[in-house]
Amino acid sequence: MKLLLHTCCAPCLIYPLERLRQEGFTATGFFYNPNIHPFGEYTSRKKAVEALSEAAGIKVSYPAYAPADFFQAVNLKEQAPARCQACWRLRLSKTASYAKEQGFDYFSTTLLVSPYQDQESLKTIGLEVAALEGVTFYCEDFRPGFRQAHEQARAQGIYCQKYCGCLYSEIERCSKSQKP
Repeated sequence: MKLLLHTCCAPCLIYPLERLRQEGFTATGFFYNPNIHPFGEYTSRKKAVEALSEAAGIKVSYPAYAPADFFQAVNLKEQAPARCQACWRLRLSKTASYAKEQGFDYFSTTLLVSPYQDQESLKTIGLEVAALEGVTFYCEDFRPGFRQAHEQARAQGIYCQKYCGCLYSEIERCSKSQKP
């Protein structure tokens, strides 16, 4: 069973990859994250995924960095949760389209490992996109492995980011840290 796994970052790849392999999937990563800002942050995350994928023996496709895709998708939806849902839809749509094009049986996302993401929205969007593209969305709650995978990443010196990736989430993070 071939599965295309949208990969948001290296730490979040660790546990889902392990689980998918246990379930008999042959996974290929798909690093499509036009939301990541600035470019230096994108580069740091991409390099971490490249290093982990080599060590873990998983092939990963890297579509071109396209931040305009993200800004167009979230235009007039800059506030969470509308912004996040538009971003997830953009990334899952691109993943599903590529999965169909390349003959994958399934697609999924490492976003399902994060306790910080709205799991129900991700599932809903994944299923909607799957229906539109004609490829199956594999949905598993990977959250039980989140903490251990991030501890493993830190122990191995894998880059761990401090915000989801978009400009708006960085602004929100910085605003919270500056409050008295």
